Parts: sequence; structure tokens; C-alpha cells
Amino acid sequence: MNATHSITHHAPAKSWRLSSLALITLPWLVLQIGCLFTPGLLDDVDSVYIQIAREMLQRHDFVTPTIDGIRFFDKPPLMYWMAAGSMRLFGPHDWAARLPLALGVLALLFATYALGIRLFRAVSPASAPDRGGLYAALAMATALGPYLYTRFYIPDILIALWMTLSIHLFLIALDHIREGRSALLPMHGFAAVLALDVLTKGLIGVVFPLLFVFLYLAITSSLRLLAKLQIPAATVFFLLIAAPWHILAALRNPAIAMPAEAQAAGLPAHAGWAWFYLYNEHIARFLGKRVPHDYGQVPIPLFWLLLLLWLFPWVAFLVGALIDAVRELRSNRSNSRRFDSDIFSGLDTISLMQATARRYEAALALLLWAGIILGFFTLSSRQEYYHLPALPALALLVGGLLAAADAAPGASTSSGPTLRPRVNARLQALRGSFYFLVPLGTLLFLVCGYFAVTAPTPHPGETLSSLLSSNPYFYNLSLGHVFDITGRAMGLFRGPLLTVALGMLTLGPIAYLVRRKGHTFLANLLITAAMSAVLLAAHEGLVRFYPILGSKDLALQIDAVRQPGDLVLIDGELTAGSTLLFYSRTPAPNTLLVNGHENGPWFGSFWPNSPHIFTDDSQLHQLWQGSHRIFLLTYHPDKRIPDLTPFGGVHIFADSGGKTILTNR
Repeated sequence: MNATHSITHHAPAKSWRLSSLALITLPWLVLQIGCLFTPGLLDDVDSVYIQIAREMLQRHDFVTPTIDGIRFFDKPPLMYWMAAGSMRLFGPHDWAARLPLALGVLALLFATYALGIRLFRAVSPASAPDRGGLYAALAMATALGPYLYTRFYIPDILIALWMTLSIHLFLIALDHIREGRSALLPMHGFAAVLALDVLTKGLIGVVFPLLFVFLYLAITSSLRLLAKLQIPAATVFFLLIAAPWHILAALRNPAIAMPAEAQAAGLPAHAGWAWFYLYNEHIARFLGKRVPHDYGQVPIPLFWLLLLLWLFPWVAFLVGALIDAVRELRSNRSNSRRFDSDIFSGLDTISLMQATARRYEAALALLLWAGIILGFFTLSSRQEYYHLPALPALALLVGGLLAAADAAPGASTSSGPTLRPRVNARLQALRGSFYFLVPLGTLLFLVCGYFAVTAPTPHPGETLSSLLSSNPYFYNLSLGHVFDITGRAMGLFRGPLLTVALGMLTLGPIAYLVRRKGHTFLANLLITAAMSAVLLAAHEGLVRFYPILGSKDLALQIDAVRQPGDLVLIDGELTAGSTLLFYSRTPAPNTLLVNGHENGPWFGSFWPNSPHIFTDDSQLHQLWQGSHRIFLLTYHPDKRIPDLTPFGGVHIFADSGGKTILTNR
């Protein structure tokens, strides 16, 4: 066996492999499966995407997505297929729809672990050659961003999974070429992952991995290897998976004449699925010219600041990891440029030169990976969670630093003697803990502890919505309602605040003291455990905050008394109460929108066979005095009640989270 083969394919001992997988799975079980069943679906994209999956099951049409019976071309279908498949197996439950995303997180953790073994075996302790992968996976499992943005059903964490797998498969393909073997099998895997990526979020599923491949080969002066990457065969395999849905969607939704009102808003004279999905959702969105413009734009400084927040608390070690990676690029560049297998000839064990090349590969691949994604979204339209596909690269950099810090100075690593003294890695990890986690953990311990102790106890009958402020300026952000929390409202979050306070004390000062005594592995496990507790507290906070963010309770109350012929209306656009659709037993279309002809279902409503779900004030007045019983969800009962009173009785049926259900019976 040659040395390169031993680096890539050496099977780890079962003892440390199984214990590491158990350590990775435990926080996943606690945070993902344990938090799967609460709260209910959130209004906006969470319930919209899952309702689309439910309508696919009801209509037996898995090509054209619809929401409330209206065509919806914003996203490709894989997320809908996953939720629909799970609900087909377990029933139309919210937890069943969420389950595939939770399983995707587990797959991402294992993929990060596997790639970390490959990249950081050369710096991990000899007794635990998977330490770099383990730490990277734990960072992804407990970092703030990946957890928060799997609380609702969006595809970005899956993009992180596909990016991790595609890069690993590409590096394996390079290994095959170095060894004189065919790269066909790993490149077929690469093509399959690209196809799934495209079916998850569109053309960026091709752009990011292929840009990585081209730049990686260009930087290492290895573009000649493109001829050995089995590109024609891989392309055919990619098209076999990705093309059928695109072709069927185009054929079933050809261009139609757009009405004058649509053309006045910026649509062409004729448009169909191809124009909206391929141009409007990709090119126009990149340029910030999408029609309609239904999304916020995060300023560039905030976008980069949020990157640090989403990797918390492991971001404490990112600066040291970046410094180490840049040093590797500078010192090992010449060794990494040689891919020919003859540099390994005659060697029976992994040499220092080979370990150096592997460390260079890790530094280049991870910096390039993160740079492509963050650079792309810096230049294009961006939202506050678009960092997610870059986070595994940063977590792997952190994992590599922490693994190197675990190796005692002068001790051997899993690939032999250390390439150079690794005291620097241990010092960098200690400094990251001291200068970042200790002061921030202490500050948050004091702040959260203060509010937990001093926050006033709510008076009987007070609800969260009555204690919050209103800051609509922030509502374009996915977590914008956090800014509505006031000091008086803190009394409703006393338990979660105490948990966060203790967690911050643990991952800050306590973990630092343990690390300072040389117990680096234990210190990292303390951070993992403490952050798991913090995230559980965040979940409990979300459960208590849920009436503001979702309408499940209101939907269930309506559904309990709804009779055939009763109508449900939302006062505003669909996302104002989109959970009403999912928790209704009535097949779509089942909800009308008052003055809500905008955003998500706007484009699809121009098809002649679209159901008539849009009404205005005059039509609402006619319905209110008609024979149907009306349930109207509104955020402004103080305005709607006097508006509707001349047309019939107005009764408050239910009230929750600042939303009121009015009825005419």
C-alpha cells in the first residue's frame, strides 16, 4: 500500500470511532430529536414549505408546487419531496414534516466528522486520530447558527451537507488520480451530490462546488487533472438525476400571457416556470432585481458580524485557526503543488512530507470553501442565514486547531512525529478561551442572571404579546421579533435565562480553568455540554414565544368548530397566518386573503385555472353579511371591528399572540 492510500483509506480503530460517533449523536438526539415536537409550525416559510409538501400529497402532483392551490415556483422540489415522503409514512403531522431536516443535520455531522478525519489525521493525537473531525462535528452540532436555522424548514443546512460531501468526494477523486486509479466512482458520487444540491436550492448547487474545483486545481497548478476527472460521465449522471424535474416543470408550466397589472409590476409580456424560476429566482435575485421584491437585504457589515455569532461559542478559536491555516499555505505551498504519485514512491509509512501536504490540503480547501460562499453572498443579495454552507469549513478549521492543541508538545500524532512543535496550537486555543469565552461568558452570566432574578412576575392575565414592544423595522430579519422583548417580558423567561446564565459560566470561566490545567479534551466537552443546555433554553424560549410567531392554537380552535361552507380569511398576505392552512383538515384551497395579492402566491395567481383566493375590503364586506360563517385572522381588531360592524355582527372568537380571530356568527 502506498502512503497516500494509507492517509485516505486507513480504517480507524473501532474503539475511538464508535465513541466519537456516540459523542456526536448525543447532542443531536437532545437538540434535534428532543426539540422536534414543539413548538408548532411558524408563520411564513416554515409552514409555507411544509404546506406545499402536504398539497403535493393531496393532489398527487410532485412536479408543480402549490400553496393554497396557487402555483409556487420559488424553490426546487427536494425539500417538499422530503417532507411529503415523511408525512406519507407517519401522517400529516408537523413533527413528521420536520424529521427529514433533523436527519439531514445528523448526516451533516457525520460528513463533517469524516472529512475532518481525512484533513486532520496529521495533527491529531496518535491515540485519537479522529479528534479534528470530532471537534468539528461537535461545533456544528452545538453552534448557535445551525441550531437556530433548523428551527424552521429552510434548505440552507442541506446546502451545507451537499457542500461538505462534494468537497470530500472531489478530494477522494484526486487521491484516485494520484494512485493511478480511475476517478469514476467518486466523481459519480460528486455528480449525484451536485444534482441533489440543485434540487435543493437551485443553480448555486452547481456554482459553489464547481467554482471550488476549478479554483482549487488552478491554485495548485493542476488544471491538467480536469482531463482525468471523468467529466463527461459525471455530467451524464448529474443530468439523469437533476434534469427530469426541470424538464417536466417547464413542460407543465409553459409561458402564458401576463395581464397588464403584472407587466406594470415588471413582468414580461409572457412568462412561465422557466422565466420565474431560472431568471427571476436566480439571476434577478443575485442582482437584487427580483419581482416581486419580497425579501430583506442584510447590510454587508452586519452579514459578516452575524457570521461570528452563528459560530458561537466555537468562534473563540477561529482567529487562531485562521492564522494557522494561512501559515500552512505560506510554508507548504511548494509541497502541495506536486500531485504525481512518484513523490510517494518507495515510502512504506507516512512521511513528514506527506503529512505536510495533507495539512496544506486542509488549509487550502477550507479557506477556499468558506471564501467562495462568503464572497459570493457579500457581492449578491444576502439574508442573515446565508452563511450556513460556509460554517462546516470554519468548524473544520476550529476542529483542526483544537485537535493539534490536544497533542502534547513533542508527542507523536497519528501520522508520526509532529511536523513542528505544536505548542502554538495549545496556546492559541487557551488564548481564544481566555480573551473571548471568559469575558463574554462572564458578561452573559451576569446579564442573564440579573434579569432572571430581578424581572417582574407578570400579573394574572398578562400575556407575552401584551408585554412586548413593536419594532416592524426589524421584521425583515428572520429573528427580528427578538427585538420586541422588553424588561417586563423577561419574567416569562426566568427558567431559560437561568439556564443560559449557568451555561455561559460553564463554557467561559470553568472551561478555561479546565483547559489551563491541560485537560483540553474535557474542556471542549464542557463547552459542548454547556452550549447544548443553552440551546435547549433557547428552544424553551421559542416555545414560550410561539404564539407571536405561529398560529397553531388559533387554527386548532377554528378547526374544532368549522362546518362545511365556513370560510377562513387572513387579513393581509399569506405569511401573516400561513399555519392556518396546514392545521386545517380542509384540502387546499381553504384560506382566502384580504388585500393579500402579493409576494409568494402573486405570480402563480395569474394562471387562468388558479383558485380565487384573493379578496379586497368590498368583497370582505359582502361575505360578512352573507350566509357563510366567516373566521377572519387579523392583527388589527381595533380597525377591523368598526369596519365590519355595519355589515353584520362582529364577535371575537379567539385571541393569541397579538392575533385575533373575528367571526360574524
